[in-house]
Amino acid sequence: MSQKLWEKNTQVDSEVERFTVGKDREMDLYLAKYDVLGSMAHITMLESIGLLAKEELALLLAELKSIYVTAANGKFIIEEGVEDVHSQVELMLTRRLGDTGKKIHSGRSRNDQVLLDLKLFTRAEIQDLVGLVRSLFEVLTAQSDRCKDILMPGYTHLQIAMPSSFGLWFGAYAESLADDLLLMQAAYKICNRNPLGSAAGYGSSFPLNRQMTTELLGFDSMDYNVVYAQMGRGKMERTVAFALAGIAATLSKLAYDACLFNSQNFGFIKLPDRFTTGSSIMPHKKNPDVFELTRAKCNKIQSLPQQITLIVNNLPSGYFRDLQIIKEVFLPSFGELKDCLRMVTFMMREVQVNEHILDDDKYALLFSVEEVNRQVSEGVPFRDAYKAVGLSIEAGQLTPDKTVRHTHEGSAGNLCNDRISALMHNIINGFSFERANDAERKLTEGK
Repeated sequence: MSQKLWEKNTQVDSEVERFTVGKDREMDLYLAKYDVLGSMAHITMLESIGLLAKEELALLLAELKSIYVTAANGKFIIEEGVEDVHSQVELMLTRRLGDTGKKIHSGRSRNDQVLLDLKLFTRAEIQDLVGLVRSLFEVLTAQSDRCKDILMPGYTHLQIAMPSSFGLWFGAYAESLADDLLLMQAAYKICNRNPLGSAAGYGSSFPLNRQMTTELLGFDSMDYNVVYAQMGRGKMERTVAFALAGIAATLSKLAYDACLFNSQNFGFIKLPDRFTTGSSIMPHKKNPDVFELTRAKCNKIQSLPQQITLIVNNLPSGYFRDLQIIKEVFLPSFGELKDCLRMVTFMMREVQVNEHILDDDKYALLFSVEEVNRQVSEGVPFRDAYKAVGLSIEAGQLTPDKTVRHTHEGSAGNLCNDRISALMHNIINGFSFERANDAERKLTEGK
Protein backbone atom coordinates (compact mmCIF):
# COMPACT_ATOMS: atom_id res chain seq x y z
CA MET A 1 0.00 0.00 0.00
CA SER A 2 1.54 3.30 -1.07
CA GLN A 3 1.74 6.24 1.33
CA LYS A 4 1.58 9.72 -0.23
CA LEU A 5 0.67 12.95 1.49
CA TRP A 6 -1.19 14.15 -1.60
CA GLU A 7 -2.94 10.96 -2.76
CA LYS A 8 -6.74 10.81 -2.71
CA ASN A 9 -8.88 8.18 -4.47
CA THR A 10 -7.00 7.73 -7.75
CA GLN A 11 -3.82 5.70 -7.71
CA VAL A 12 -0.97 6.74 -9.96
CA ASP A 13 0.21 4.37 -12.68
CA SER A 14 3.11 2.27 -11.35
CA GLU A 15 5.51 3.29 -14.15
CA VAL A 16 4.67 6.95 -13.69
CA GLU A 17 5.27 6.51 -9.96
CA ARG A 18 8.61 4.79 -10.53
CA PHE A 19 9.78 7.56 -12.86
CA THR A 20 8.57 10.49 -10.81
CA VAL A 21 9.82 9.22 -7.45
CA GLY A 22 13.20 8.43 -9.03
CA LYS A 23 15.98 8.47 -6.42
CA ASP A 24 14.06 10.61 -3.96
CA ARG A 25 13.73 7.88 -1.33
CA GLU A 26 17.47 7.25 -1.47
CA MET A 27 18.32 10.97 -1.41
CA ASP A 28 15.87 11.71 1.39
CA LEU A 29 17.90 9.56 3.78
CA TYR A 30 20.42 12.41 3.77
CA LEU A 31 17.64 14.70 4.99
CA ALA A 32 15.84 12.52 7.55
CA LYS A 33 17.36 14.00 10.69
CA TYR A 34 16.73 17.53 9.46
CA ASP A 35 13.15 16.81 8.43
CA VAL A 36 12.43 15.72 11.99
CA LEU A 37 14.20 18.78 13.39
CA GLY A 38 12.09 21.07 11.20
CA SER A 39 8.90 19.31 12.25
CA MET A 40 9.78 19.82 15.92
CA ALA A 41 10.12 23.56 15.39
CA HIS A 42 6.98 23.73 13.24
CA ILE A 43 4.69 21.97 15.71
CA THR A 44 6.07 24.03 18.60
CA MET A 45 4.94 27.07 16.64
CA LEU A 46 1.58 25.47 15.79
CA GLU A 47 0.87 24.99 19.51
CA SER A 48 1.67 28.66 20.14
CA ILE A 49 -1.02 29.77 17.66
CA GLY A 50 -3.65 27.33 18.90
CA LEU A 51 -3.50 24.65 16.20
CA LEU A 52 -2.21 22.00 18.62
CA ALA A 53 -3.02 21.37 22.27
CA LYS A 54 -0.17 21.36 24.77
CA GLU A 55 -0.75 17.68 25.45
CA GLU A 56 -0.59 16.90 21.74
CA LEU A 57 2.62 18.87 21.38
CA ALA A 58 4.25 16.97 24.24
CA LEU A 59 3.30 13.61 22.71
CA LEU A 60 4.50 14.62 19.23
CA LEU A 61 7.79 16.06 20.48
CA ALA A 62 8.55 12.91 22.45
CA GLU A 63 7.99 10.73 19.38
CA LEU A 64 9.89 13.07 17.09
CA LYS A 65 12.87 13.07 19.46
CA SER A 66 12.88 9.28 19.28
CA ILE A 67 12.78 9.37 15.47
CA TYR A 68 15.52 12.02 15.48
CA VAL A 69 17.83 9.71 17.45
CA THR A 70 17.08 6.88 15.01
CA ALA A 71 17.95 9.14 12.07
CA ALA A 72 21.06 10.55 13.74
CA ASN A 73 22.28 6.98 14.29
CA GLY A 74 21.79 6.15 10.60
CA LYS A 75 18.98 3.66 11.28
CA PHE A 76 16.09 5.59 9.72
CA ILE A 77 14.50 3.82 6.76
CA ILE A 78 11.85 4.81 4.25
CA GLU A 79 9.57 1.82 3.87
CA GLU A 80 8.62 0.26 0.56
CA GLY A 81 5.65 2.11 -0.91
CA VAL A 82 6.31 5.26 1.12
CA GLU A 83 7.12 8.15 -1.19
CA ASP A 84 9.57 10.27 0.77
CA VAL A 85 10.97 11.19 4.16
CA HIS A 86 8.08 13.55 4.95
CA SER A 87 5.53 10.78 4.35
CA GLN A 88 7.57 8.30 6.42
CA VAL A 89 7.80 10.58 9.44
CA GLU A 90 4.09 11.37 9.33
CA LEU A 91 3.28 7.66 8.92
CA MET A 92 5.40 6.76 11.96
CA LEU A 93 3.69 9.42 14.07
CA THR A 94 0.23 8.36 12.94
CA ARG A 95 0.94 4.71 13.79
CA ARG A 96 2.00 5.68 17.29
CA LEU A 97 -0.34 8.59 18.05
CA GLY A 98 -3.32 8.13 15.75
CA ASP A 99 -5.03 11.30 14.51
CA THR A 100 -2.62 13.52 16.44
CA GLY A 101 0.13 12.46 14.08
CA LYS A 102 -1.88 13.77 11.13
CA LYS A 103 -1.84 17.33 12.49
CA ILE A 104 1.84 18.17 11.93
CA HIS A 105 1.38 19.31 8.32
CA SER A 106 -0.97 22.23 9.02
CA GLY A 107 0.38 25.47 7.49
CA ARG A 108 3.11 23.62 5.66
CA SER A 109 3.75 22.21 2.17
CA ARG A 110 6.25 19.61 1.08
CA ASN A 111 7.78 22.52 -0.84
CA ASP A 112 8.83 24.57 2.18
CA GLN A 113 9.50 21.36 4.08
CA VAL A 114 12.15 20.20 1.62
CA LEU A 115 13.51 23.75 1.31
CA LEU A 116 14.02 23.71 5.06
CA ASP A 117 15.50 20.20 5.10
CA LEU A 118 18.01 21.16 2.42
CA LYS A 119 19.08 24.28 4.30
CA LEU A 120 19.46 22.49 7.63
CA PHE A 121 21.42 19.67 5.96
CA THR A 122 23.62 22.09 4.03
CA ARG A 123 24.56 24.29 6.96
CA ALA A 124 25.51 21.20 9.00
CA GLU A 125 27.62 19.87 6.13
CA ILE A 126 29.29 23.25 5.73
CA GLN A 127 30.25 23.16 9.40
CA ASP A 128 31.85 19.74 8.92
CA LEU A 129 33.67 20.97 5.83
CA VAL A 130 35.01 24.03 7.60
CA GLY A 131 36.45 21.82 10.33
CA LEU A 132 38.18 19.61 7.76
CA VAL A 133 39.52 22.58 5.82
CA ARG A 134 40.89 23.97 9.07
CA SER A 135 42.69 20.69 9.78
CA LEU A 136 44.31 20.71 6.33
CA PHE A 137 45.18 24.39 6.75
CA GLU A 138 46.96 23.67 10.03
CA VAL A 139 48.96 20.82 8.47
CA LEU A 140 49.98 23.01 5.54
CA THR A 141 51.05 25.95 7.72
CA ALA A 142 53.01 23.62 10.03
CA GLN A 143 54.79 22.12 7.01
CA SER A 144 55.40 25.60 5.64
CA ASP A 145 57.05 26.70 8.88
CA ARG A 146 59.07 23.49 9.10
CA CYS A 147 60.32 23.74 5.51
CA LYS A 148 60.67 27.52 5.29
CA ASP A 149 64.40 27.39 4.48
CA ILE A 150 64.29 24.48 2.00
CA LEU A 151 64.56 25.84 -1.54
CA MET A 152 62.90 24.39 -4.61
CA PRO A 153 62.50 25.58 -8.21
CA GLY A 154 59.67 27.89 -9.15
CA TYR A 155 58.18 27.53 -12.63
CA THR A 156 56.37 29.62 -15.19
CA HIS A 157 55.17 27.94 -18.41
CA LEU A 158 56.61 24.76 -16.80
CA GLN A 159 60.03 26.31 -17.43
CA ILE A 160 62.57 26.82 -14.65
CA ALA A 161 61.94 30.39 -13.50
CA MET A 162 63.06 31.59 -10.05
CA PRO A 163 63.92 30.17 -6.64
CA SER A 164 60.95 29.18 -4.54
CA SER A 165 60.75 27.23 -1.29
CA PHE A 166 58.71 24.50 0.28
CA GLY A 167 57.69 27.12 2.82
CA LEU A 168 56.10 29.07 0.00
CA TRP A 169 54.59 26.01 -1.66
CA PHE A 170 52.85 24.65 1.44
CA GLY A 171 51.87 28.14 2.59
CA ALA A 172 50.34 29.09 -0.77
CA TYR A 173 47.77 26.32 -0.51
CA ALA A 174 47.04 27.26 3.10
CA GLU A 175 46.21 30.83 2.10
CA SER A 176 44.17 29.59 -0.83
CA LEU A 177 41.99 27.65 1.61
CA ALA A 178 41.41 30.83 3.62
CA ASP A 179 39.97 32.54 0.55
CA ASP A 180 37.92 29.43 -0.20
CA LEU A 181 36.34 29.64 3.25
CA LEU A 182 35.56 33.32 2.76
CA LEU A 183 33.46 32.35 -0.24
CA MET A 184 31.95 29.49 1.76
CA GLN A 185 31.05 31.92 4.54
CA ALA A 186 29.03 34.00 2.08
CA ALA A 187 27.28 30.83 0.85
CA TYR A 188 26.58 29.80 4.46
CA LYS A 189 24.94 33.14 5.23
CA ILE A 190 22.70 32.80 2.16
CA CYS A 191 21.84 29.26 3.25
CA ASN A 192 21.19 30.18 6.88
CA ARG A 193 17.81 31.88 6.34
CA ASN A 194 14.49 30.27 7.19
CA PRO A 195 12.06 29.37 4.37
CA LEU A 196 9.55 27.60 6.65
CA GLY A 197 6.12 29.18 6.45
CA SER A 198 6.32 29.94 2.76
CA ALA A 199 4.27 26.73 2.22
CA ALA A 200 3.82 26.11 -1.51
CA GLY A 201 5.41 29.48 -2.20
CA TYR A 202 2.44 31.72 -1.41
CA GLY A 203 2.14 31.64 2.36
CA SER A 204 -0.79 30.42 4.46
CA SER A 205 -4.07 31.74 5.83
CA PHE A 206 -3.01 30.42 9.25
CA PRO A 207 -1.38 33.11 11.45
CA LEU A 208 2.01 31.39 11.33
CA ASN A 209 4.75 32.81 13.55
CA ARG A 210 7.71 32.58 11.18
CA GLN A 211 9.99 34.54 13.50
CA MET A 212 9.45 31.87 16.15
CA THR A 213 10.54 29.00 13.89
CA THR A 214 13.47 31.12 12.72
CA GLU A 215 14.69 31.41 16.30
CA LEU A 216 13.88 27.82 17.23
CA LEU A 217 16.03 26.56 14.33
CA GLY A 218 18.87 29.02 14.91
CA PHE A 219 18.64 30.78 11.56
CA ASP A 220 20.14 34.26 11.17
CA SER A 221 16.88 35.52 9.67
CA MET A 222 14.03 34.27 7.51
CA ASP A 223 13.59 34.40 3.76
CA TYR A 224 10.95 37.08 4.14
CA ASN A 225 9.11 37.07 0.82
CA VAL A 226 7.34 33.72 0.42
CA VAL A 227 7.71 33.69 -3.36
CA TYR A 228 11.43 34.40 -3.03
CA ALA A 229 11.73 31.63 -0.44
CA GLN A 230 10.45 29.20 -3.06
CA MET A 231 12.73 30.75 -5.69
CA GLY A 232 15.62 29.91 -3.37
CA ARG A 233 15.27 26.23 -4.28
CA GLY A 234 18.17 25.61 -6.62
CA LYS A 235 19.68 29.04 -6.00
CA MET A 236 20.96 28.09 -2.56
CA GLU A 237 22.39 24.82 -3.88
CA ARG A 238 24.08 26.56 -6.80
CA THR A 239 25.58 29.23 -4.52
CA VAL A 240 26.95 26.62 -2.12
CA ALA A 241 28.17 24.55 -5.08
CA PHE A 242 30.35 27.46 -6.21
CA ALA A 243 31.93 27.49 -2.74
CA LEU A 244 32.42 23.72 -2.83
CA ALA A 245 34.03 24.11 -6.24
CA GLY A 246 36.47 26.67 -4.82
CA ILE A 247 37.75 24.23 -2.21
CA ALA A 248 37.82 21.46 -4.82
CA ALA A 249 39.90 23.63 -7.17
CA THR A 250 42.51 24.20 -4.47
CA LEU A 251 42.69 20.48 -3.70
CA SER A 252 42.86 19.56 -7.39
CA LYS A 253 45.78 21.92 -8.03
CA LEU A 254 47.60 20.65 -4.95
CA ALA A 255 47.01 17.07 -6.08
CA TYR A 256 48.40 17.85 -9.54
CA ASP A 257 51.52 19.43 -8.01
CA ALA A 258 51.96 16.42 -5.74
CA CYS A 259 51.70 13.97 -8.66
CA LEU A 260 54.19 16.02 -10.68
CA PHE A 261 56.67 16.59 -7.86
CA ASN A 262 56.50 12.95 -6.80
CA SER A 263 57.53 11.70 -10.25
CA GLN A 264 61.12 10.59 -10.84
CA ASN A 265 61.69 13.39 -13.34
CA PHE A 266 61.13 15.91 -10.56
CA GLY A 267 61.87 14.08 -7.32
CA PHE A 268 60.89 17.05 -5.16
CA ILE A 269 58.73 15.09 -2.72
CA LYS A 270 58.35 11.48 -1.69
CA LEU A 271 55.34 9.70 -0.33
CA PRO A 272 55.81 6.93 2.21
CA ASP A 273 55.57 3.57 0.45
CA ARG A 274 52.41 2.66 2.38
CA PHE A 275 50.67 5.65 0.76
CA THR A 276 51.29 4.45 -2.80
CA THR A 277 50.05 1.59 -4.96
CA GLY A 278 51.88 -0.69 -7.37
CA SER A 279 51.63 -1.96 -10.91
CA SER A 280 50.47 -5.40 -11.98
CA ILE A 281 53.37 -5.63 -14.46
CA MET A 282 56.08 -3.15 -13.37
CA PRO A 283 57.56 -4.10 -10.00
CA HIS A 284 59.25 -0.74 -9.47
CA LYS A 285 56.07 1.38 -9.61
CA LYS A 286 54.87 3.41 -6.63
CA ASN A 287 51.85 5.32 -7.84
CA PRO A 288 50.29 8.37 -6.13
CA ASP A 289 46.75 7.07 -6.64
CA VAL A 290 45.27 9.08 -3.77
CA PHE A 291 46.28 12.34 -5.41
CA GLU A 292 45.15 11.18 -8.85
CA LEU A 293 41.72 10.21 -7.52
CA THR A 294 41.54 13.45 -5.53
CA ARG A 295 42.23 15.39 -8.72
CA ALA A 296 39.48 13.54 -10.60
CA LYS A 297 36.91 13.76 -7.79
CA CYS A 298 37.60 17.46 -7.24
CA ASN A 299 37.40 18.20 -10.94
CA LYS A 300 34.00 16.51 -10.94
CA ILE A 301 32.89 18.65 -8.00
CA GLN A 302 33.95 21.74 -9.94
CA SER A 303 31.29 20.87 -12.51
CA LEU A 304 28.55 20.96 -9.86
CA PRO A 305 27.57 24.65 -10.22
CA GLN A 306 27.13 24.17 -13.96
CA GLN A 307 25.03 21.01 -13.48
CA ILE A 308 22.71 22.83 -11.08
CA THR A 309 22.57 25.88 -13.34
CA LEU A 310 21.51 23.77 -16.30
CA ILE A 311 18.73 22.15 -14.24
CA VAL A 312 17.25 25.44 -12.95
CA ASN A 313 17.92 27.61 -16.00
CA ASN A 314 14.83 29.11 -17.62
CA LEU A 315 12.42 27.96 -14.91
CA PRO A 316 9.88 30.65 -13.97
CA SER A 317 8.99 31.34 -10.34
CA GLY A 318 7.13 28.62 -8.49
CA TYR A 319 7.88 24.97 -7.86
CA PHE A 320 8.65 22.47 -10.62
CA ARG A 321 9.60 18.80 -10.34
CA ASP A 322 12.86 19.56 -12.22
CA LEU A 323 14.23 20.76 -8.88
CA GLN A 324 14.09 17.22 -7.48
CA ILE A 325 17.03 16.21 -9.69
CA ILE A 326 19.33 18.72 -7.99
CA LYS A 327 19.36 16.55 -4.88
CA GLU A 328 20.97 13.70 -6.81
CA VAL A 329 24.08 15.75 -7.67
CA PHE A 330 24.16 18.09 -4.68
CA LEU A 331 23.66 15.94 -1.59
CA PRO A 332 26.42 13.35 -2.24
CA SER A 333 28.96 16.03 -3.17
CA PHE A 334 29.62 16.93 0.46
CA GLY A 335 30.70 13.40 1.34
CA GLU A 336 32.98 13.24 -1.69
CA LEU A 337 34.69 16.53 -0.86
CA LYS A 338 35.03 15.66 2.82
CA ASP A 339 36.67 12.36 1.89
CA CYS A 340 39.16 14.18 -0.33
CA LEU A 341 39.96 16.67 2.44
CA ARG A 342 40.63 13.87 4.93
CA MET A 343 42.92 12.01 2.55
CA VAL A 344 44.87 15.08 1.42
CA THR A 345 45.38 16.11 5.05
CA PHE A 346 46.64 12.61 5.84
CA MET A 347 49.04 12.65 2.87
CA MET A 348 50.38 16.17 3.37
CA ARG A 349 51.12 15.46 7.03
CA GLU A 350 53.43 12.58 6.07
CA VAL A 351 54.96 13.80 2.78
CA GLN A 352 58.76 13.98 2.72
CA VAL A 353 60.56 16.80 0.93
CA ASN A 354 63.88 16.74 -0.92
CA GLU A 355 66.22 19.17 0.83
CA HIS A 356 68.89 19.16 -1.90
CA ILE A 357 67.04 19.81 -5.14
CA LEU A 358 69.04 22.90 -6.08
CA ASP A 359 72.39 21.15 -5.70
CA ASP A 360 71.82 19.98 -9.28
CA ASP A 361 73.48 22.39 -11.74
CA LYS A 362 70.53 22.21 -14.14
CA TYR A 363 68.77 24.60 -11.76
CA ALA A 364 71.60 27.17 -11.79
CA LEU A 365 69.73 29.58 -14.04
CA LEU A 366 67.04 29.94 -11.39
CA PHE A 367 69.33 32.50 -9.81
CA SER A 368 69.68 34.77 -12.87
CA VAL A 369 67.18 37.28 -11.49
CA GLU A 370 69.10 37.31 -8.22
CA GLU A 371 72.19 38.34 -10.21
CA VAL A 372 70.26 41.06 -12.05
CA ASN A 373 68.96 42.39 -8.73
CA ARG A 374 72.45 42.31 -7.23
CA GLN A 375 73.78 44.50 -10.05
CA VAL A 376 70.80 46.87 -9.75
CA SER A 377 71.52 47.20 -6.03
CA GLU A 378 75.03 48.33 -6.99
CA GLY A 379 73.65 51.12 -9.20
CA VAL A 380 73.37 49.46 -12.63
CA PRO A 381 70.09 50.39 -14.42
CA PHE A 382 67.75 47.39 -14.46
CA ARG A 383 67.55 47.09 -18.26
CA ASP A 384 71.36 47.16 -18.56
CA ALA A 385 71.77 44.57 -15.81
CA TYR A 386 69.13 42.37 -17.45
CA LYS A 387 70.95 42.50 -20.79
CA ALA A 388 74.37 41.86 -19.25
CA VAL A 389 73.15 38.78 -17.37
CA GLY A 390 71.34 37.52 -20.48
CA LEU A 391 74.53 37.78 -22.53
CA SER A 392 76.57 35.99 -19.88
CA ILE A 393 73.98 33.16 -19.90
CA GLU A 394 74.22 32.87 -23.69
CA ALA A 395 78.00 32.75 -23.42
CA GLY A 396 77.82 30.06 -20.72
CA GLN A 397 79.68 32.34 -18.30
CA LEU A 398 77.11 32.93 -15.54
CA THR A 399 78.26 31.69 -12.17
CA PRO A 400 75.31 32.54 -9.95
CA ASP A 401 75.31 33.20 -6.24
CA LYS A 402 72.79 30.66 -4.91
CA THR A 403 72.03 32.68 -1.80
CA VAL A 404 68.42 33.93 -1.75
CA ARG A 405 67.79 37.18 0.11
CA HIS A 406 64.04 37.77 0.04
CA THR A 407 62.66 39.81 2.93
CA HIS A 408 59.44 41.46 1.77
CA GLU A 409 56.03 40.30 3.02
CA GLY A 410 54.97 36.96 1.60
CA SER A 411 58.34 36.05 0.11
CA ALA A 412 60.53 33.05 0.87
CA GLY A 413 62.27 34.92 3.67
CA ASN A 414 59.11 36.37 5.20
CA LEU A 415 56.23 33.92 4.79
CA CYS A 416 53.68 35.85 6.88
CA ASN A 417 52.20 32.57 8.09
CA ASP A 418 51.17 34.23 11.33
CA ARG A 419 49.08 36.74 9.38
CA ILE A 420 47.59 34.04 7.17
CA SER A 421 46.64 32.06 10.29
CA ALA A 422 45.03 35.16 11.81
CA LEU A 423 43.10 35.67 8.58
CA MET A 424 41.83 32.09 8.65
CA HIS A 425 40.92 32.37 12.33
CA ASN A 426 38.81 35.48 11.69
CA ILE A 427 37.05 33.88 8.73
CA ILE A 428 36.14 30.75 10.69
CA ASN A 429 34.85 32.82 13.60
CA GLY A 430 32.68 34.73 11.13
CA PHE A 431 30.53 31.67 10.47
CA SER A 432 29.07 31.80 14.01
CA PHE A 433 28.07 28.14 14.03
CA GLU A 434 27.20 28.32 17.75
CA ARG A 435 23.73 29.77 17.10
CA ALA A 436 22.67 26.83 14.94
CA ASN A 437 24.28 24.27 17.25
CA ASP A 438 22.59 25.71 20.34
CA ALA A 439 19.20 25.71 18.61
CA GLU A 440 19.50 22.06 17.61
CA ARG A 441 20.52 21.07 21.15
CA LYS A 442 17.55 22.89 22.66
CA LEU A 443 15.09 21.27 20.28
CA THR A 444 16.42 17.72 20.59
CA GLU A 445 17.65 17.69 24.20
CA GLY A 446 15.59 20.41 25.82
CA LYS A 447 18.78 22.22 26.88
